Amino acid sequence: MSAFTLEATRPTADELARLAALVPPGQPLYLSHVPSQSLCEMADLAIAVHRAGLDPVLHLAARRIASADDLTECLKRACGEGGMRRVLVIGGDIPKQLGPYADALALIRTMDWRVLGIEEIGIAGHPQGHPVIAADTMARALTDKLAAARDAGLRAHIVTQFVFSAAPILAFVRDLRDAGVTSPVRIGVAGPTKLTALLRYAARCGVAASAQGLMSGAATALAFGGRVGPDAILDALRGAAPALGDIAPHYFSFGGLIETARYASVVAPIVPGRAITPPEQEFADQELPNQEPVS
Repeated sequence: MSAFTLEATRPTADELARLAALVPPGQPLYLSHVPSQSLCEMADLAIAVHRAGLDPVLHLAARRIASADDLTECLKRACGEGGMRRVLVIGGDIPKQLGPYADALALIRTMDWRVLGIEEIGIAGHPQGHPVIAADTMARALTDKLAAARDAGLRAHIVTQFVFSAAPILAFVRDLRDAGVTSPVRIGVAGPTKLTALLRYAARCGVAASAQGLMSGAATALAFGGRVGPDAILDALRGAAPALGDIAPHYFSFGGLIETARYASVVAPIVPGRAITPPEQEFADQELPNQEPVS
């Protein structure tokens, strides 16, 4: 649990300062790429995260990248001024690509990552399948992307879409291990979030079916300041962890970055010298990020 990662959309300077006071130095912060953000803005955000003492990990949505030059400039700045060494490469959920990259695999194969400063690639995983892509196609794409990262001399890890029950996550990771995939898996869970907001995010991100399970009580959860948290999933992961290899929670901060970080810090071993204060009760809704990775 102490190896958790966090994901946020457009964190403010104030949020970054408050986050840095809650988590260890160098805490990874994944930065989702909403359609209204340019790659230049993403690079600026990576630099701000680095200056706050945290480790930026940009999402790169392949189908929404207009040109290789734009991406190269973004990475040069994010890796140079922002100290970034990892990215999460996703497909991007638009019908028609804006530039040269049809999917995540094409992007991974095309860029000269190590020259630009990238040492590790994150790849999307879907424990409950993808809304429009067949399961065998997704499985083959995952294997191909891991191989492409290895061929490029990069480390690779898998970040899963969030779900609301442990069974599909456990099955997904066990299938990976049975297939010989030893890459670290960062397991997507939603941090404490109001139920109505969580259901809205779930429906838009392609996981509405598991949201129905949450409503019916199929996935037990903790009420955390009026919000729903992933306690049952984390408990199941703790019990199964020894047989699942390198796994850790990856928190989507739908209910607010600071509250999510506080929650993650409470369920993980407390960092010496860092006080965890009570959760704040009200957070404004965030802009909906592009949380659905498309192969």
